Amino acid sequence: MSRWEPGAEERLSRAAMELYSERGFDEVTVAQIAERADLTERTFFRHFGDKAEMLFGGGGHFIALFVDAIASAPPGPPLSAISLGLYAAAADFEPRRPFVLERQKIINSHTDLMERELLKLSALAAAMSAALRDRGVPEPQASLAGWTGLSVFHTSFATWVSSDGRSFESIITESLAELKVVAAG
Repeated sequence: MSRWEPGAEERLSRAAMELYSERGFDEVTVAQIAERADLTERTFFRHFGDKAEMLFGGGGHFIALFVDAIASAPPGPPLSAISLGLYAAAADFEPRRPFVLERQKIINSHTDLMERELLKLSALAAAMSAALRDRGVPEPQASLAGWTGLSVFHTSFATWVSSDGRSFESIITESLAELKVVAAG
């Protein structure tokens, strides 16, 4: 096994995605992932806590996109700052569309993975709310805006995943416009 070759984490991720797509998430073991990546199980566990984490790695980067955008937003309404986070996420996701679509297909096929995804999204809403509070937005406005931002992201993401190549940014723009209609009603 090529334990000392660079790129072990990427090789493991690629192997896991291939196997999950071929066999289904439940039918794949850590040993099979390590074997496909030409690595050991021990190396796998140096990089990932379990086989599901392969689908959820990078959560810190994802949250940081939102938090950094909110922190650097010019003064204005909370949802304006949240919007910058939404567009930052769209810019990050767009070039990785094939991977993101395959990842979501795997997650949607497994109830436990969907539950884990919802927990990660809850952490995003909490982080956005905290970032707004750090900017001086009072409660309950910060929490309302954070959870609203999550709703816009979730709705836009679902539309993007099921669309035929529409840009994530354009879908976010449409969702934000729809939010204004809903809020005005």
